Amino acid sequence: MELTPVEVECYAGHKADETPRRFLLGEAWIEIAEVVDRWYQLKSRPQWPRADYFKVRGADAHEYLLKHDLESDHWYLGRRW
Repeated sequence: MELTPVEVECYAGHKADETPRRFLLGEAWIEIAEVVDRWYQLKSRPQWPRADYFKVRGADAHEYLLKHDLESDHWYLGRRW
């Protein structure tokens, strides 16, 4: 899967960057209408660092896969459908 760096604004609950709220796609902010699914990469390996994954539905009615690399604290857009 090709990953594209993306800027994400999050809700911060009891931990920082807990849930994405919107992200910048090109020059447009995409508001997240719903977090459809969420899963975790718990064990760190060189090819698979610890990460949180979010399948989200944007206000634009598209679904996106967002990855938060917990070791580098960077966000990536993995897929749009």
